[in-house]
Amino acid sequence: MTADTPETRFSISNNSSHLYQDHFSYILEYKNGTQADGFFDLELLKKSLNILVRKHYKPVAGWFQARNNGIDVVYYSDKFNDPPISTQTLDINYETLSRHVHDSNVELLVPAASSTEITFEDNDIPMIMVKVTYLESNEAVVLGISYHHSLMDGTSFWTFMANWSALCKHLYEHGDTAEFGIPHSPTFEFPDISHFHNPSKKFEHPEYILVDPDQYHTKLQPGPEKIVETILEVSVEQQHSLRQQARDIGVSFTELLCAVMWKGINGLRLDLDPEIGSGLSFYTCILNSRTRTGVSNNVCASPVINTPCERTVAEVAALEVCDIAQLVHEAIGKCTGEYLSSSFRYLHKQFIQELDNTRNSRVGKKLMCAFTCSAPVKCVIASSRTFPIYSTDFGFGTPEYVHPPYLPYDGFVRIWPTPMYDARSSNAPLHVYVSQPEHVDLSLSPLLAQFLKRNID
Repeated sequence: MTADTPETRFSISNNSSHLYQDHFSYILEYKNGTQADGFFDLELLKKSLNILVRKHYKPVAGWFQARNNGIDVVYYSDKFNDPPISTQTLDINYETLSRHVHDSNVELLVPAASSTEITFEDNDIPMIMVKVTYLESNEAVVLGISYHHSLMDGTSFWTFMANWSALCKHLYEHGDTAEFGIPHSPTFEFPDISHFHNPSKKFEHPEYILVDPDQYHTKLQPGPEKIVETILEVSVEQQHSLRQQARDIGVSFTELLCAVMWKGINGLRLDLDPEIGSGLSFYTCILNSRTRTGVSNNVCASPVINTPCERTVAEVAALEVCDIAQLVHEAIGKCTGEYLSSSFRYLHKQFIQELDNTRNSRVGKKLMCAFTCSAPVKCVIASSRTFPIYSTDFGFGTPEYVHPPYLPYDGFVRIWPTPMYDARSSNAPLHVYVSQPEHVDLSLSPLLAQFLKRNID
């Protein structure tokens, strides 16, 4: 890159984006019910992605760059780090392919990056990668898509997917983009929220921990035990019942569902090891901070905030679900604009210190999200139930099934829509993916067994 290359840059250090230096992936399964030729034509996918990135999402064809004052996304008008698209064609039937999708076979179906950590050295880290899996029988196509979490979070990823699929569908049906405008015009760089700053208020930030360099990691660690993923299914009737209970105690449906998950997991782990009663039971809700700062969902960023709540294992076991729901409600409720501004200021100050330590070869503490710490019980919950996941139509119909990011880490819980689910009406079952060590049997929890459907090893 020469000095006279026209460039644009923006910082990802004024919020929490730089904390998430990893690729997250989704697997989308599309069935070719009519055995139509040209199903997910590769050239069409490439052309639509190229147009979308070059015209509307230029930072996606850019680079991360570590600087003295933080990390920037930099992109150019004449040099592009275009998202790579790889392909494979498998000689298996649709049922076998679908099983690979449901089993989250990321090694087979998802592209992998050689590097994800942003350093001072030049790294051509792809912002988005795509792998298209075709079948010899032409029965189905699977899209495996990975995105770098420091550029975008789940909200902005699914906005990107809505735009890409709409553009591809337009190309498929009309053959050009002359009069086509994407549904959601993106903007870049999380805006300054310092106007929320209140110097008279001092906040603790238990969502972060400081560790020695030898304990620091940018990726989640798998731990010593094999983790299995269990899918729970919350029926329409169960959702209606939970909604009524939530209204009765003044919390949201999601907060009550989180409380059920936390208490259920906590009880299982205590039954397995009664000695952990005095140990920490650590709950975290992963939140989209946009809704609390008035920032549009069209902003392509990853300003995730993690709201923790800590009690001993014995305390959580003694509480009723409605009491735990109040704890969850209080933890989420403290994430006001003032709190988020304080959190991001604290993050930025610590991050600049870390960059300075690295540049000058000094040893110093490093910051990580608190939910990465070890604890006898962890329950880390992310809800994606309002995302337009099953509206992703590239011109060949909507997906049969979409698998959320596979997170084989103890305590992760993902609330996930099913194909017909509508968050506003609860008109279809809702899935909850729970990651626990292999020896933890969720069927032994009365709270969780009512939702139990099947396991994925």
